[in-house]
Amino acid sequence: MWRFLAGVTSTLLLVAAGLFFWKGIAQSEDPIPPPPVVQAPPSPLEPPPSAERSREEKRFDRYDKDRDQLITSDEYLAPRHKAFAKLDVNGDGRLSFEEWAVRTSDKFAKADADGSKTLSRDEFLTTRVKRKPPPRCNCNSEEN
Repeated sequence: MWRFLAGVTSTLLLVAAGLFFWKGIAQSEDPIPPPPVVQAPPSPLEPPPSAERSREEKRFDRYDKDRDQLITSDEYLAPRHKAFAKLDVNGDGRLSFEEWAVRTSDKFAKADADGSKTLSRDEFLTTRVKRKPPPRCNCNSEEN
């Protein structure tokens, strides 16, 4: 019986010691957080940050060559004139189908290795579009 009483007494003493220890830790913590840091207001001499231009604003500025905030038909058609001039190989002002399809015709001729004016499966494989691989992550795997 005395073992039972010794066990109960030691258990009660351990529980009481735990409670005192827990209360002591709780009282030592500061319940009031530190005051927030106040940031200085922006200087009135600094201009406000400008908004980023939209995609359409940038596109408009590319067409508006004389920067008069108006796009004339000549300004609008200028890139198309340049593209047409590149395709009009003989410079007659007319675009034939062969001139228009010159890139495709050159690609076909290059792929037609045997000159048969037809493409076999192996020759056709050489015409596939070569895509750039997606950019690789340049992340450091080492931890600091």
